[in-house]
Amino acid sequence: MSEASQRPARIGVVTASDRASAGIYKDESGPAIEAWLTRALTSPFTIIRRIIPDGLESVRDTLIELADRDHCDLILTTGGTGPSPRDLTPEATEAVAHRHLPGFGELMRQVSLRQVPTAILSRQMAVTRGACMIINLPGKPGSIAVCLDAIFAAVPYGLDLMGAARIETDPAVIESFRPKGA
Repeated sequence: MSEASQRPARIGVVTASDRASAGIYKDESGPAIEAWLTRALTSPFTIIRRIIPDGLESVRDTLIELADRDHCDLILTTGGTGPSPRDLTPEATEAVAHRHLPGFGELMRQVSLRQVPTAILSRQMAVTRGACMIINLPGKPGSIAVCLDAIFAAVPYGLDLMGAARIETDPAVIESFRPKGA
């Protein structure tokens, strides 16, 4: 077992929103991610929160800081994935990526389309940066749960393969898939 797999996971939760970062409205998306993780994970973990403005540089720099300096195993972003001019979370994520995991974005759009036809406008993605997995989630709290319910079964094993901290889930919430013996 690697040293990382024996320590509690570090999970970055990043809300990209001009208005939430300025205090104009209360961030509900970041807390929705935290609540989902608290329900779903049974292994110890630490959440490192950031509420930042939209934009390429702010998101890019935050992702680098969380992955490289704070050694997050997983970073979940919310916001900035639509087509408006300031929605640049996917571009910032791509700028820090070492490898792309296209299946995550494909599945999130697919399940979201069952809820709302405008999900086709969403640009969620997932990438790796070293031993950190970064996943862009939508900005609406209800959509966050729909997406996490769809994709998270693959996350623990993906983190194992990357040498990140091992996370365990509550099968009553989400059953992780790991091949036998993994």
